[in-house]
Amino acid sequence: MSRFGFTPAVKPVPAAAPAPQPVAAPAPRTKAETAAFDLLDAKLRVHAKLIDELDLSALDKLDDETMRRRVRAIIGEIIRKDEMALSSAEEASFADAVMDEMTGLGPIEPLLKDDSIADILINGCNQVYVERHGKLQLAPVRFADNDHLLRIVQRIVAAVGRRVDESQPLVDARLLDGSRVNAAVLPIAIDGPLVSIRKFSKSPLTMDKLVEFGAIPRPVADFILGAVKCRASTVISGGTGSGKTTLLNALSSAISPDERLITIEDAAELQLQQPHVARMETRPPNIEGKGEIRQRELVKNALRMRPDRVILGEVRSEEAFDMLQAMNTGHEGSMATIHANNPRDALTRLEQMVMMGGMKISEEAIRGQIASAVNFIVQATRLSDGSRKVVSIAEITGMEGSVVQLQEIFKFERTGTADNGKVQGHFVASGLRPKFLDEMERRGVFMPAGLFDPSNRF
Repeated sequence: MSRFGFTPAVKPVPAAAPAPQPVAAPAPRTKAETAAFDLLDAKLRVHAKLIDELDLSALDKLDDETMRRRVRAIIGEIIRKDEMALSSAEEASFADAVMDEMTGLGPIEPLLKDDSIADILINGCNQVYVERHGKLQLAPVRFADNDHLLRIVQRIVAAVGRRVDESQPLVDARLLDGSRVNAAVLPIAIDGPLVSIRKFSKSPLTMDKLVEFGAIPRPVADFILGAVKCRASTVISGGTGSGKTTLLNALSSAISPDERLITIEDAAELQLQQPHVARMETRPPNIEGKGEIRQRELVKNALRMRPDRVILGEVRSEEAFDMLQAMNTGHEGSMATIHANNPRDALTRLEQMVMMGGMKISEEAIRGQIASAVNFIVQATRLSDGSRKVVSIAEITGMEGSVVQLQEIFKFERTGTADNGKVQGHFVASGLRPKFLDEMERRGVFMPAGLFDPSNRF
């Protein structure tokens, strides 16, 4: 194996053929699929020859640009020897593809460079889907076989000091640009490695851009930004791919640059714009099953690091208790995301996650902690047309008996669907004046008169 992680394919010795079984004939390949497979075969063939001809020890001493020129020259010689009918532009593109195979992530490297793609979903070597503008599309990308795909997965996880194999077939990792990666291999993934890549935006979406895209109306955005500025502890709730992390990044712009922020994540992906940010990431157990560091330990440690606010990428287990403790003990304004369908479900999930810690605390005491710690729950949803939208902003106002009181300040009302499938609707105010508004005014943040009038349509 080279330092680039490529192992030339070796043809296995065929085993004795079993008795023939009647099987359905495979669907014939389309012209585009045939061309894609031919190109992949040629690329891997040239790659194998390139490995034979390269002096890897000499390449180690070269900078990236010089190495690329050297490799391009060798690839050009191989193309001419093999008499491949390629124009100069095609030859340059082909050389880039071989370089991607050597030092990048092979067939999916062009997808990672495409800014219109938000997610890359790999279901074995022959099926790659991408998400563009909220819709899934089959990509014209293939791997040579499952071993080829597995080598790419190994290259990803090795770069961040993690591993994936039969003894540990599930892994969370990230690419060098911060994109989040989840992979499952045999024996969990039956038909070949399953890989999900949530791409890391090169230019973080600001609240202004979210308003421009229609994800949230300007008056509602100004209100929640004002609340965050005034240190309202906020939980962002939503399903997978609903834009929770994007919204958390956008809301963080309201935090003063004078504050010290500590972020805690499973796979680091937050893009906070403040100058004083300390980032921490969990660590999985090693091959002996030791050395695991969970979010709960990181939250406890963060409280010893003099944070003004603690930001959890996602709260999903017993660390919920420590997060609530932080919000209740001088770290108000902390934020987190959580998986839930609506604000009331988010409260229930928080309660259940605190119980996961196994501490003997009554349900009423847990609810009291939640009511005291959290000010707002912002609900994000991915709609049927693929768009992501904030659909509710709810305030926790305290306890009534043993029930946490929740009042919705703004909500999105769906009114219909256009002929092109676009969801139609508008935001309305509930007419309730937020309890936290008094604190905002004491801190010098004032909202327009009539903002909470229920006749408003945004």
